[in-house]
Amino acid sequence: MSIIAFQGLPGAYSDLACRAAYPGWTTLPCPSFEAAMAALRETRADLAMLPCENSLAGRVPDIHRLLPESGLSVIGEHFERVEHCLMAPKGATLATIKRAHSHPVALGQVLNILRELNLAPVIEADTAGAAALIAERGGTEDAAIASALAAEIYGLEILRRNVEDAAHNTTRFYVMARERQDAPVDAADTVTSFVFRVRNLPAALYKALGGFATNGVNMTKLESYMLDGHFTATQFLCDVDGHPEQPALRRALEELAFFSKELRILGAYPAHPYRREAEPAAE
Repeated sequence: MSIIAFQGLPGAYSDLACRAAYPGWTTLPCPSFEAAMAALRETRADLAMLPCENSLAGRVPDIHRLLPESGLSVIGEHFERVEHCLMAPKGATLATIKRAHSHPVALGQVLNILRELNLAPVIEADTAGAAALIAERGGTEDAAIASALAAEIYGLEILRRNVEDAAHNTTRFYVMARERQDAPVDAADTVTSFVFRVRNLPAALYKALGGFATNGVNMTKLESYMLDGHFTATQFLCDVDGHPEQPALRRALEELAFFSKELRILGAYPAHPYRREAEPAAE
């Protein structure tokens, strides 16, 4: 039996992503990102599905902090459309509900429905947890913003579907494994993820990244964050198109390594089809 770990309760959007990407696998709920990574390292899970960014909310900070030191590798990516549902216990209606419970990010993505129905937002730890809470509490005045899967799991009635303000609300996930499982060198549409720290020299970052431009390598993600709370210790997480063994990217990485104190490749994996599907909308 194959098992994939995620952070959250059953019915969370990460759970939904696991089921969509790996149908038939058993999903393993974990209380935190650290716990999901530990489940993978300790062989209680075969893979882990970890969110790294959302088209509305931006990056997931904890993942950037934990990923480089996790000892795990990225073997894939998954894009999951976020479709929020307004749900409540049986007997509740749009006219009876007064409060909407959910994760703060989710509440920030459904402002229109909150205004329309004059609902007071109530912050909870996560979306699926909010669904579980109001299912246990019962009553006709409390609702939750969560996935349709959460409504099914906790026996809630969906009062309205797709209540998110933006139709493009999508979360990107890294699929993690214990060992590197790089895509073949000649595979089409490969993404390579890596972290690096530049040397403390003038224009070091400019020079380090110049190799990607001169070698025609497309950089799709560049995120910086502090290490151990020090303003002068900055690490970068980067995604680029291509395989590290292909000549253009190999030359770019060699140039990057020359100006870096540390360079670590996290994985080279197939690009998700969503990238091609989303291209026309981005033009």
